[in-house]
Amino acid sequence: MKILRYNTSKYITCIALSWAVCLSSCTKEYQDPSRAKTDVALTTQQGLTAVAIGLQRVYTLSRTSVMFNAVAANGFVTNEFSLLNSGNIPELQLNTGGAAVDGTNTILFNLWTSANKIIYDADLVISNANNLGDKGYASGLIAYSSIFKALAIGNLSQYWERIPDGTGKNVAFISRSAGFAKAISVLDNALTTIAANPISTGFNSNVPAINIVNTIHALKARYALFSGNYALAFTEANSVDLTRASAFNFDATSPNVLFTVISSNNVFQPLNSNLGLTGKNVPDAADRRIPFYTVLVGNPATLRMAGFATATSTPFPIYLPGEMTLIKAEAYARQSDFQNALMELNKVVTKTTDVFGVTAALPALTGPYTQQQLLDLIYKNRSIELYASGLKIEDMRRFNQPVADRKRNFFPYPFQERDNNTNTPADPAF
Repeated sequence: MKILRYNTSKYITCIALSWAVCLSSCTKEYQDPSRAKTDVALTTQQGLTAVAIGLQRVYTLSRTSVMFNAVAANGFVTNEFSLLNSGNIPELQLNTGGAAVDGTNTILFNLWTSANKIIYDADLVISNANNLGDKGYASGLIAYSSIFKALAIGNLSQYWERIPDGTGKNVAFISRSAGFAKAISVLDNALTTIAANPISTGFNSNVPAINIVNTIHALKARYALFSGNYALAFTEANSVDLTRASAFNFDATSPNVLFTVISSNNVFQPLNSNLGLTGKNVPDAADRRIPFYTVLVGNPATLRMAGFATATSTPFPIYLPGEMTLIKAEAYARQSDFQNALMELNKVVTKTTDVFGVTAALPALTGPYTQQQLLDLIYKNRSIELYASGLKIEDMRRFNQPVADRKRNFFPYPFQERDNNTNTPADPAF
């Protein structure tokens, strides 16, 4: 039976809910009384496909998703967003920052829980797919699930100092750097699997359309950059076809949650037309990325978020072409190749066409620049190009931005995790 894209919400949900999130502990085994039925599902192509598609639903749909909570948490603590309603307590905590953010915060809890559920379910698919007779279909399942597992691990590693080393009771924790390495290893395994058995056309016709190979290379580039492995980051970014988009798609049945929240005008909007940037990082007045990401609405006009939150069906990029180009620019700059760093940076600064429409369309930078000046310009352009992507807090730490410019460095662990896992580390001071 063919699984139709995006219009199978009830079917997919029924399968996916057999691994419903157990809210008492994010690293607990996600089992349910219908375990016998789920065991059967994991032996069939149809059942594994449904579980794999469920990963995307957990990652992208509703206010419990990794996507929404990563964008929201990052946006408040890095001054991308302005709080509209102080009655939204989790948002108020993050907007206040510092000690106001504690283990009761449900935005952080949802991010933590959904990410760990994705890791658990992805492991089920990856470990059982090899038992299928159709190795090309199995390859697709493994690669597709690996993308979400890597994204989940990567998000945890961006926001917490230490992360669980897998799922289970009283699981041990590893450093965030080990988390990034683990995400890269997951992606490497996916590439090896695809090389041995190319993904079948049958698989591609049964799952939501994302560019799997491009996405794997893009995520490897991202996490290699965050790990300080600039040579690998450059190689992987250079392997991505920037003319092809890879995004999470939405429709009326499965709407873009950012649009849902933004259209209510009751949670957050952009802090200002400078995207919260100050001093030398303020965007050029002619930068076309500003009217891409923000729009004035109403009378009197108020600033609203645009970009990837403009409609129910607006896609949300898994990565942007500009991110890959800026990764190459940074890799060159970190390795003291200033000429090539500026060349790659100018590809973003002068860009007038883009598969997602993110274009600065500014005159080329001419230099000459020192290494620090180049890194400052790369940080500025990452902050603009990747606005509301959930990546800025990692950049602020990597580029040694003033601590005063952000409201947290890392997040506290959810109380539900601490209450159920004795290995939970101490909360960071800031």
